[in-house]
Amino acid sequence: MSRGEDRRIARETQSDMKRFYYIFGAVAVIGIGVVGFNVGNSMLSSAVTAPVDLDLADDGALVELARGVTLGDPEAQVTVVEFGDYQCPGCGAFALSVKPQLEGTLVASGEVKFVYYDFPLISIHPNAFLAARAARCSGEQDSYWEYHETLFRNQSRWAAATMPASAFEDYAEEVGMDGAAFEACLNSEKYADVVTANMELGARMQVNGTPTVMVNANGETRTLFQNDFQTISSVINEMTASEDGSN
Repeated sequence: MSRGEDRRIARETQSDMKRFYYIFGAVAVIGIGVVGFNVGNSMLSSAVTAPVDLDLADDGALVELARGVTLGDPEAQVTVVEFGDYQCPGCGAFALSVKPQLEGTLVASGEVKFVYYDFPLISIHPNAFLAARAARCSGEQDSYWEYHETLFRNQSRWAAATMPASAFEDYAEEVGMDGAAFEACLNSEKYADVVTANMELGARMQVNGTPTVMVNANGETRTLFQNDFQTISSVINEMTASEDGSN
């Protein structure tokens, strides 16, 4: 598919997104820098590994609970959103190739902020939900993005594991976290509701695969069908051209 065709399809998708735009905008703000949302101190005998039952029929309740994790200047005028799955090979490629390019250029310049939302495809990736919770737990020790990358870099090692929790605990220690604190978080229900809410948000925004990348700028949201750095940059340039006064 050509880049021009990709942009045409993205524009056509905008109409489908409009009824959820206010949710997207609100969550993008609420999610800024939030990785430590706490659902309480209730501890379970084992880690929660699947979505939990929540009453999210009301859009307001969904906005309150869904939490993206933001990288970059919270005041950046452009937001690049990824709905991702830690067990998804394509998400791994995006995290280890495309995201570093975004971070080193458009995010570093302050033009763009990057927001990650969990969207584990639990029907085909049984370890993805727990991995998303593990990443959230790492945020309690200010290690979210380092752990995020570690999970993707080691994806082939834990993706097929019957009990991946031990690997997740090992990775926490590798990046310098307090292992006991991380283990206590993982072996609980913490963040299960947040990950579940992120999944529901993605579903309402018509996310049906991962990685799904969206760009928001100047009150407009586009879903991209190609997720390489060049395409993302081109779409951002196109969406901000009128603001810059260029053609």
